[in-house]
Amino acid sequence: MLGGTNNTCCKTLSSTVPGNDLDMYEQHLLGLQQRLLYADMENKKRSHELSSALDEIKHIVARRMNTTKNHTGELKWKELNLPRKLPLHLTNIYYYLPHLREYEDAIFPNVIFGQQRTGVSLVMGIPTVKREKQNYLIATLHSLLYQLSEQQKEDCVMIIFVAEVDAEYVKSVAESVKTSFPREVQSGVLELISPPASYYPDLSRLEKTLGDSEERVRWRTKQNLDYSFLMLYAQPKGTFYLQLEDDIMAKPDFIGSIKSFAAQQSQDWMVLEFSQLGFIGKLFKSEDLPLIVEFFLMFHKDKPIDWLIDHLLWVKMCNPEKDAAHCEQEKSKLRVRARPSLFQHMGTFSSLPGKIQNLKDKDFGKMLLHKAHNNPPAKVDTSLKIYQQYTLEKVYKGQDCFWALAPVAGDYIRFTFLNPLEVEKYLFRSGNVEHPGDKLFNTTVEVLPADKTLRKELIHNGSKFNYPATKDGYLKIGVFENGTAEGSISQAIGRIEAIRLSVSSDSPAWAILSEVLIKTSEN
Repeated sequence: MLGGTNNTCCKTLSSTVPGNDLDMYEQHLLGLQQRLLYADMENKKRSHELSSALDEIKHIVARRMNTTKNHTGELKWKELNLPRKLPLHLTNIYYYLPHLREYEDAIFPNVIFGQQRTGVSLVMGIPTVKREKQNYLIATLHSLLYQLSEQQKEDCVMIIFVAEVDAEYVKSVAESVKTSFPREVQSGVLELISPPASYYPDLSRLEKTLGDSEERVRWRTKQNLDYSFLMLYAQPKGTFYLQLEDDIMAKPDFIGSIKSFAAQQSQDWMVLEFSQLGFIGKLFKSEDLPLIVEFFLMFHKDKPIDWLIDHLLWVKMCNPEKDAAHCEQEKSKLRVRARPSLFQHMGTFSSLPGKIQNLKDKDFGKMLLHKAHNNPPAKVDTSLKIYQQYTLEKVYKGQDCFWALAPVAGDYIRFTFLNPLEVEKYLFRSGNVEHPGDKLFNTTVEVLPADKTLRKELIHNGSKFNYPATKDGYLKIGVFENGTAEGSISQAIGRIEAIRLSVSSDSPAWAILSEVLIKTSEN
């Protein structure tokens, strides 16, 4: 059949085209076919080389991790025994950013701090830049880290990419993060990097497109380059990559929700969307990042990042002969939307100077700012200055959170039971998802035994229960760690008359108590 069809075509063509012209057309067609085959072979070769190079980087990082535990000082990748520049056969990046040929270290970041974690399930990328007015980075990190379990923290890494070349500014951001999250920095949950100045091309003479101003074209072009840089650094570190921003809030246990949704997918996908806004909350497979980054770099001067990812899906899935509805249906096979959203945009001032951005994700829903429990009857009092209607009584009854101005040394929160009780366990959680930084710091949990004879003994002779005793007869049984105090109470103490939270030093922030649980044998 195939041979017959070709003969028929040739006869038809021969009957209408002179012999010399036919030979010329056949030669053109053969030449075109050869060029297409060559282009396809070159594309496959480049893809293989890119994959091999990234595997090489991944193995080098892993070997380095086996011999070195701490990298909290300022580093460059070359100090981790990585290649000083991209392998020569990866010429595509040099094609899109030709100025990089002159700077051998331009694609390798300055690692300001980090433990160089690899092999995790989830890598989160958080680009941040200097803003004219309010900066939201610390609040964003508080929200992301709020209520994460230790197991989740051990299986992820958050990469803060300070996309600025001002060394003093980068240093100031690093110090702010270290001060706010010392444990997460030391453990390796948080890494902070910045780009070399030579990474960026000249952005002063860009062609204006889409009717945008020169300033907006520069802003979105640099943003595309920032995303690309961050993704390439993150790619060897884990299985999945989650793109975030520096002005968002997250729902509690967002990592668990993401893993659950990803596991439910029955078909292959390229991006899972956990927010409908821009480029927030987009999950990629790390193995797909090289292709995605190459597409971004190919058109980095032309369109915004969220448009580019849509165009990439169009190229992969859409048939030009079909209508727009069919195209959207096909793209939805690779881009899957999760509802409700897990991330909400909370900033007002855009990173684009002068732009006000009041974007809100309608699918995010309302956040639960407190958690209710059935606590035993008690009288509550505090030395803290209460903010508006957020009283201590409301959080104890599960009606709202308790919110107060910044505590100082000597302040307290007290729950006095109407009848002495045998308390089995307690839980006090400070901060909430909207104000995760408003936690109780340097605060102890203390109980007052109902036995007055025992109290006198504690005052005069100290504790016999391996708990420190206060001068007024309380036992110090716990302490707030990362905003939460939780534990059980020894039954040897007997019935308890009161529980007190005592602040031992001045706090840098206001305080929210969002959850109070006092568990007895009766409730």
